[in-house]
Formats: sequence, structure tokens, C-alpha cells
Amino acid sequence: MNSKARMILFVEDDSKDAELALAALVKYNSAARVAFVRDGEEALDYLHYRGKFKTRSGGTPGVVVIDLKMPKMDGLELLKRIRAEEQLKLIPIVVFSSSRAESDLIECYQNGVNAYVVKPLGFKEFMDAVRGLATFWASINDPPPNGGREKVGIQMVTSNEIPAPHPAFGG
Repeated sequence: MNSKARMILFVEDDSKDAELALAALVKYNSAARVAFVRDGEEALDYLHYRGKFKTRSGGTPGVVVIDLKMPKMDGLELLKRIRAEEQLKLIPIVVFSSSRAESDLIECYQNGVNAYVVKPLGFKEFMDAVRGLATFWASINDPPPNGGREKVGIQMVTSNEIPAPHPAFGG
């Protein structure tokens, strides 16, 4: 991993899967920092610096990895809530679920998930999948600055006039 590794928020209620994911990150010497929470409510508290995460350090995660089947607030509801919030909606989200149901896959993509990964059943495959997630989303991928919270220089055209082409394009 390179020096620009970002933090991963892993939302997983199965302690065995969470332990395996952490073991994979350690085994492959991931430079990514990882925070684990057990359900969608805790994930929102983490993202909003609320409750037990009120004084947490660190900024916006480079990616949120979500299991679908969780207590209190499931992964699909968490995905919808994150996408509905202006200050969070651009954070990359990966569903990492044991569900192979086409309806889950479609609904997740319809609600703005960036990737959907089915948890492999085998130990080695599971470890490799977590390694791949960490490598791409926490190191290679460039997410929006500060999770999309910063304004970027986009100019809106508010009139019906079409600007003249730039001279470089024959205008």
C-alpha cells in the first residue's frame, strides 16, 4: 500500500467476518486504518461524530464497506440514508454481503452503491477479497476531497445563452 492510504469504515455485525477482515488486512500489511462498527445506526453515529464516536479522530472514510443483513438498521437502509445526506452522499460505498440475490444487487445499485462484492465462502478467497477491497478503495481510488463536503469549482450556466466556443476549438 502506498502512503495515501485512507481509512475504511467496516460495518459488520458478524464478529467472525470482522475478525477475518482484520486478519486479512494485517496479513497483507495493509496501511489502511480500519474502524469496525456493528450496525447501520453505529455507522451513522461514526460518520456524524455522535455518541461514543463524538471525540473520534480522523476524517471522512475513504470508503464505507457495508454488510446487508444487520440488526437495528440493515445495510440497504444505511446506504439510502448516506446517499440522502448532502454531507455524506459522495463517500464511496461497497456492499460486502453473503447475499447473492439479484434483487439485493439491483436495489443496491439503484440506491447508489459503488460496488457489490459477494463474500466468498472459502477462507483464502475471503482473505483475498478483503485485500482487494483495501488495496483499491483505501489506496488506489481517489475519493472526493473530504467525502465530497468541500465545494469544487463548478460553474453553473443560468441563462439560455450558449457560450461561444473557445478559440482552440475553432470559435
